[in-house]
Parts: sequence; structure tokens; C-alpha cells
Amino acid sequence: MKVKNLTVIHGPNLNLLGKREPQHYGSASLEEINSRLSSEAEHASVSIEIYQSNSESDIVSKIQDLKSDFIIINPAAFTHSSVSIRDALSAMKIPFIEVHLSNVFAREAFRKESFFSDLAVGVISGLGAEGYIAAFKYAVNVK
Repeated sequence: MKVKNLTVIHGPNLNLLGKREPQHYGSASLEEINSRLSSEAEHASVSIEIYQSNSESDIVSKIQDLKSDFIIINPAAFTHSSVSIRDALSAMKIPFIEVHLSNVFAREAFRKESFFSDLAVGVISGLGAEGYIAAFKYAVNVK
């Protein structure tokens, strides 16, 4: 199935990218990441919707309302705590890639546990903003 509609979901605190702990998350702002994803989508003739929320319930509602072919999600802090986002992803049966800017396996022990990885098509961790681009390219070229 060729991906025609893709949704990118950014979780909590990602609106602070570029200012927040650049040693872990890099210097790219969320706007810069989104702009690059939008450019890639235009080049690939793919419709893209980009969404960020600091609210778990808003993310759950967003997932439940999606009509997308594929999701790229960085659940951020919800990675380690949100059964409700996991359940929404499982219920909707839309394939997704889990993306993390930092290498979660080189950080605190709690960051190594994900509520999403076993449901994901794949997990990209530690590539910074390039992780989103890698996930996008996989979704539109392989999926």
C-alpha cells in the first residue's frame, strides 16, 4: 500500500526543542523539523498533517480521529507512561514508527522502557531530527 496520508505526532515538551537540553535533543526547533517534513512530503506528493500536544487526552483523541495511512510518533515522556495512547494506537491499527531524538538507551534506566515499541513497525532513537526524516522515507518508500 502506497502511503498517501501521513500524520506526525509530537508529544509533550517537544514544542521547546531548540531551547531544551540541546545536549540530548539537538538544536533544531520543532518548527524547523516540521518545515523539513513538510518539504519532504511535498516532494513525495504525500499529504502530511503535523500535530503537537502536551496533553495525553488530546493525543488520544487525535489518534482516534485519524484517517491517515501511517503515523510517525514521538511520544516523548508519554513513551514510559501512557497506556491510553498505546491503546489508541492499537485500536486504530494504523502502522506507525516510534521516533526519539535522543538515544534513550544511553540515558536513564526508565527511558529504556516504552509502551509503544512492541506495536511499532520500527523504532528510531538517537538520530536527532534526522530520525523523523528516516521514518518519513521508510513510510513513503517501503511501506
